[in-house]
Amino acid sequence: MDVLFYSFTVFLFAAIILLTEGLWLWWSSTHGKAAQRVARRLQVMSGGTGRSGERISILKQRRFSRHDPLDRLLHGVPVLQRLDVLLVQAGSKLTVDRFIVCSIGAMLAALLLTSRWPVPLPLPIRAALALLALGLPWTLLRRARTRRLRHIEHQLPDAADFIARALRAGHSFTNVLQIVGNELPEPLSGEFRIAREEINYGVPMGEALHNMAARIPLTDLRYLIIAVLIQRESGGNLAEILGNISQIIRGRLKLAAQVRVLSAEGRMSAWILGLLPFGVALVLMIVNPKYVSMLWTDPSGVRLLWYAAGMILFGVIWLRRIIRIRI
Repeated sequence: MDVLFYSFTVFLFAAIILLTEGLWLWWSSTHGKAAQRVARRLQVMSGGTGRSGERISILKQRRFSRHDPLDRLLHGVPVLQRLDVLLVQAGSKLTVDRFIVCSIGAMLAALLLTSRWPVPLPLPIRAALALLALGLPWTLLRRARTRRLRHIEHQLPDAADFIARALRAGHSFTNVLQIVGNELPEPLSGEFRIAREEINYGVPMGEALHNMAARIPLTDLRYLIIAVLIQRESGGNLAEILGNISQIIRGRLKLAAQVRVLSAEGRMSAWILGLLPFGVALVLMIVNPKYVSMLWTDPSGVRLLWYAAGMILFGVIWLRRIIRIRI
């Protein structure tokens, strides 16, 4: 009986492993990156549009809202122009009006939660929490922008090498933009496709490349674009220049990774020191709410809270300036 049970268990385990591997191989062969790359190449060779056939907006002025009166009203606010630039750089599909609605909704949700909190909170704390909730979408958007730009920055060396190899093969730079837009992964390929579409619609190549640099505010990309523009005016071996730029970018990224590793302890200290007071306050509110309530029921406690918040903010900003090393 024991032999049959153990044999059944072993065969069942092997069957599950083989089934999982079979499903993974099927998914990779039909929906994986290699399969998508082959499908794109076949579509391009067969005369299809590929990814370059996507609908790309090249309007000089982006719409902030679908409604014309609201769009004109939002365009009159200078701060919203910077918000729209941030949305473009983050690769977000939200419009300005929808982002504003999300921010106001987060603030109203925070006010509702603080009003229904079991322990009554004073008005300054409720206002501070509402402001934090209002700024939460902005913080998430900036993190998405930073993450996307970092991803593009790591893609730039491969893109420079790809462009250099295509130029050595005899392709024109305009065709190289189309090849890069079809072959490289997102999000960098999408930016090259937009530049290619702008050129197709009559935008000068220099202006299209400058627009791409505005959408991707990276110093390495500006070096690459400047090299292309100078080569178009004065001549030279662009493939060799791009190869040198790719080596410089790889060296800088390697140095930045080493600096990030060496400053990891300082960044962890900043997180711990910044979150420790809030964690201790939360634990004390759960364990003994009456003991902690003196901080917002007594005027001296409220004054101490404001002093503590100012000191924490100053310490976090100071630590961020210390551990942020620009390369």
